[in-house]
Amino acid sequence: MTSGTISPLEFDRYATDYDQMLAEGLAISGEDKDYFAQGRIDWLKACVDQLGVAPQFIMDFGCGTGGSVRLLLERFHAQSVLGVDPAIRLVERARRQYGAANRLFKQINEYSPCEEVDLVYCNGVFHHIQVADRAQAAEYVWRALKPGGYWAFWENNPWNPGTRYVMSRIPFDRDAVTLTAPDASVLLQSSGFHILRTDYLFVFPKSLRVLRWIEPHLTRFPVGAQYLVLARKSGRL
Repeated sequence: MTSGTISPLEFDRYATDYDQMLAEGLAISGEDKDYFAQGRIDWLKACVDQLGVAPQFIMDFGCGTGGSVRLLLERFHAQSVLGVDPAIRLVERARRQYGAANRLFKQINEYSPCEEVDLVYCNGVFHHIQVADRAQAAEYVWRALKPGGYWAFWENNPWNPGTRYVMSRIPFDRDAVTLTAPDASVLLQSSGFHILRTDYLFVFPKSLRVLRWIEPHLTRFPVGAQYLVLARKSGRL
């Protein structure tokens, strides 16, 4: 295993304490994981609405404990959402907490991509994937999407000092190999995707929430704690 990455087996060790570790890391922001998850999905919904599309089958690639699957289903009014993750204990926990007929969870190797997904949501996953394996992971997403499907690629912004500090406080994040938004764009373009937009979100902590009305006007500047690269499947690998 390359330095800076965590294997699925190691992630399984964190399954029980995953939320607690994440909460302790995020505490410096004054917000919890639900605040950021809701913010990401609300922003993505607005972006998708601008494109005039209504995805009905959504995949959460690297779903972890599964909370975003529920939010995606509710916010997009989708027919179904599939969460995939390599860590079996995280998948099992997601099934127990959020599983339903229209909220499915599988290990990544249990699902065979077959160009049926309208939208792939992916948050904070690729900094855990070995650099040499990232193209293969992007290919998996490409094969899962319908022609013309969309990939919402969310990652932590390493240009933000607060992001780096938060990651240093989380055991499963502190040694991760981060990637910038330009790095992500190159990866997606080389995998057959057309980049539609890049946005930076989450500029101000809760202590400065009075300034958050400014944030929608700052999304083009690389100051937010996370970024979204929204891409469309357009080519052939």
